[in-house]
Formats: sequence, structure tokens, C-alpha cells
Amino acid sequence: MGTLLDVLVGLPPWLVLLIVFALPAAEASLMVGVFIPGETAVLLGGVIAHGGGVPLWAVVLAAASGAAVGDQVGFLLGRRYGGRLVDHLPAFVRRSGDLDRALELVRRRGAVAVAAGRWVAVLRAIVPGVAGTSGMAQPRFTVANVLGGSLWATTIAVAGYLVGASYRALAHDLGIGGDIIAGVVLVAALAWWWRSRARRSATER
Repeated sequence: MGTLLDVLVGLPPWLVLLIVFALPAAEASLMVGVFIPGETAVLLGGVIAHGGGVPLWAVVLAAASGAAVGDQVGFLLGRRYGGRLVDHLPAFVRRSGDLDRALELVRRRGAVAVAAGRWVAVLRAIVPGVAGTSGMAQPRFTVANVLGGSLWATTIAVAGYLVGASYRALAHDLGIGGDIIAGVVLVAALAWWWRSRARRSATER
């Protein structure tokens, strides 16, 4: 069909899964999540899974593994470097109040904060390091990390899979010109999701 989805599905499966693993893994370990949310790669992985490029379970597994590994590294860095890790955060993060929110969340909720923080992009990058700095026991963090990351990965990957289903159906029904229109629909769906997430984050602030 030559659609945008076909192009994505044509990517090597190992490359798709590597990206789906790497971006969530880099969120807390390298603080990449402060700039680029990991769900972007997971959502696209779900879209590609619907097209048959990779199995959906593989996308979920790669995303959950990346999230767990990255947050575990972030936790260990926080435990080792403490306040010095905070000093290396971008200035706009320190000014925004997200750091204070993360500190308060971990102080009040402990391991629950680790799982809950995964649903807010900036907190997802900060909370693991803050948890390590706070002295939280590593087994408690690990359990919350794996459970929270698995639920997050499954939800986002399935959402991407459903977006891919809608895209494919529209492209098939419209025939000529459907590729372009369906591509616009896909981009619009991703933009709507991104805007809704940003709006929820702003409301929480």
C-alpha cells in the first residue's frame, strides 16, 4: 500500500525493539526523559506491532525491560551521588517545581511514588534518583519499579497498537489519497495524545 505505516513496519525488527528499549532506559539513567518522553518510542512500537513488523508482546517486553533497567540505574546513581545528582539537572527543571514535587512524592508515598511517578514524563526521569538519594530500600524500589514499568509499558504499547489499527482501516477504506489522509490522522492522534498528557501534567502542577 505504500502507507506511512508500511514504511515503519519495514524497519528491521531488531532496530524497532532497540529503540523501544533504549529510550525508556535512558529516561532516568541519562535524564533523557527531561527532554524526550520514552512513551514516544513505545507508542510507535505499538503502531508498528499492529502492522506486523514486530510482535506486540516483544514491544511490551522491550519497553518494560528498558524502563526497569533505566530506573534501576537512576536509583543507584541517586544512592551514590545524592545531592550532586540534583545539581546536574537542567536549570529549568529545578525552577519548574518538578524536583520539589518528586521529593515530596517520594517522602510521602515511598515505593508507591515510584510506580505513580512513571505516568508523568519529567517525574519519571527524576523520581528514581530521588528515591536513591532518600535512602529507600533497594528491594522495595525494585518491586515498585518492575510493577510500575510493566503496567506502563503494556498500556502505552496497546494504545499504539489501537492507533495503528485505526490508521490501517482508514487507509484501506479511502483508497486513492488514503495514505496521505491516514498519515495525517496518525500524526493528529499522536499530537492529541501528547497534548492531553501535557495538559494533565500542567493541571497537576
